[in-house]
Amino acid sequence: MSAGFEGPVAVTGASGYVASHVVRELLQRGATVHATVRNPGDAAKVAHLTKAAEGAPGTLKLFAADLLSEGSFAEALAGCVAVIHTASPFLITSIKDPQKDLVDPALLGTRNVLNQCSKTPSVRRVVLTSSVVAMYDGPSDAAAKGRPLNDTDWNETSSLTNNPYGYSKTVAEREAWTLAKAQSQWHLVVVNPGFVMGPSLTPRNDSASIDFLLGLINGKFSSGMWEFYTAWVDVRDVATAHVEAALRADAEGRHPLVSDNAGIWAAIELLRADFGSKLKLPGRRIPKWAAYLAAPFMGMTWGYVTKTVDVVFSIDGSRATERLGLTYRPLRDTLHDHVEQVIRDGLYKPS
Repeated sequence: MSAGFEGPVAVTGASGYVASHVVRELLQRGATVHATVRNPGDAAKVAHLTKAAEGAPGTLKLFAADLLSEGSFAEALAGCVAVIHTASPFLITSIKDPQKDLVDPALLGTRNVLNQCSKTPSVRRVVLTSSVVAMYDGPSDAAAKGRPLNDTDWNETSSLTNNPYGYSKTVAEREAWTLAKAQSQWHLVVVNPGFVMGPSLTPRNDSASIDFLLGLINGKFSSGMWEFYTAWVDVRDVATAHVEAALRADAEGRHPLVSDNAGIWAAIELLRADFGSKLKLPGRRIPKWAAYLAAPFMGMTWGYVTKTVDVVFSIDGSRATERLGLTYRPLRDTLHDHVEQVIRDGLYKPS
């Protein structure tokens, strides 16, 4: 079992979808949390963090920091025994400049934070939020392995022009391991979440996960949707994995976080079973040949359809269960609670 923290814990990008859950869990466990955000004075952007601190046994302290500004994390990290680095952009579409929008914040941000860790004598543990996309380029790449992917697999083919998001997560994680091996003060543990879903702590609609869910339930795909597979995981389980990775003395290496390897149509049917006609779910499954016809009108290439639609693959998430003591929530609970949250926060009005 894990013991308590001996000092403050820093969380970067603390107002984000995943990070805010990490902050809340730390506070509930009694930790003092140094949470970095762009602007601590923006009450609307940090309201969910201050709310999480109300009545919790832990203590929340907010700090301003910028991923691309060297030295800006010095104040937040001072005195901390652990640093959980979650700050990194999650963009799949609307990418104008992959280097500027994705790679620089991910790579240079990781470098800045970890170099500051080395300059802060109190830091003994660093947890990095990576992703399963640092393990594979896409469904066809993963399926080609002929086995479930695990913590030994790396994305070898993404680039600035091919899956730049996957490339940004890969180069950032590799940089983290390089920096970790170059020193002996702190110990690095990495978590690699799959597609993160589950209730947000903020009513803002600025996360890719909420945007995806709303598109799925608001009629955007009422004419139908093709089948694609992904590795799902609940945001609350991701938060627990981060905290355990920071706490457990024997935690080491990479940890793919996957509760279910399932197709989007399995998820749709789970939602239909729970909510019925309240949601405007896709009505029919579009075959792959039709996806080729629709691709040009939806901003997709034929190559994307070939590599993604109907391609089955899986990722082994058992290492987090064995090494971090994680118990995954069922996908049905994740999706149900996520829909309840967007309805409660007024982001979706049931039919």
